[in-house]
Amino acid sequence: MTTIAKDSAAFFSYTLKDDEGNVIDQSPEGQPLAYLHGHGNIIPGLEKQLEGKSAGETLVATVTPEEAYGEYQEQAVQQVPRENFQGVDNIEVGMQFQSEAGGQTMLVTVTEVTDEMVTVDANHPLAGKTLHFDVEITEVRAATEDEISHGHIHGVGGVQH
Repeated sequence: MTTIAKDSAAFFSYTLKDDEGNVIDQSPEGQPLAYLHGHGNIIPGLEKQLEGKSAGETLVATVTPEEAYGEYQEQAVQQVPRENFQGVDNIEVGMQFQSEAGGQTMLVTVTEVTDEMVTVDANHPLAGKTLHFDVEITEVRAATEDEISHGHIHGVGGVQH
C-alpha cells in the first residue's frame, strides 16, 4: 500500500474548523484536494501529520499558528490615506487589495473605513489561529516526473495545463 511521502501525489477531503468548532473551509463534496507532498504546497503542520498515511485513513489534525499561517502581527495593520485608493469609489470592510511594499506584493484586507483613512491588515485571515482539520485520505500515488519538476499535481484536483 502506498503511503504519503516526499514526491507522493496525495488526495484528501477535509473540513477545517476553528477552536470553537465553526467550519472555516471544506473541500467540495466529491472533489478532494490534490497536492504534491514535500513541496510546500500545503501548510507545514498539516503536511507533517499526513506523512506516512494511506488512502482510506482518516485523522484529526490540529495545527498551531507557527505551523500554519503564523502568529498575528500587529505591525501588519496600517492606516492608509483614502486618496491612495484612486479609482475605487466605494471602499468597504472586507475588500481585498494587492499592495506593493519593499518589492513584495501582498494581499491586504480592509478592516475599517473613515472619511480620511482606510485601515488595512496584511495578516493572513487565519494568522494566529489554531486550525482543526478532519481529513480523509482518498488516494495516494507516486507523482509523475512532470509533476515533480513542476512542483504540483496535474489533472483532476490538481493544476490543468
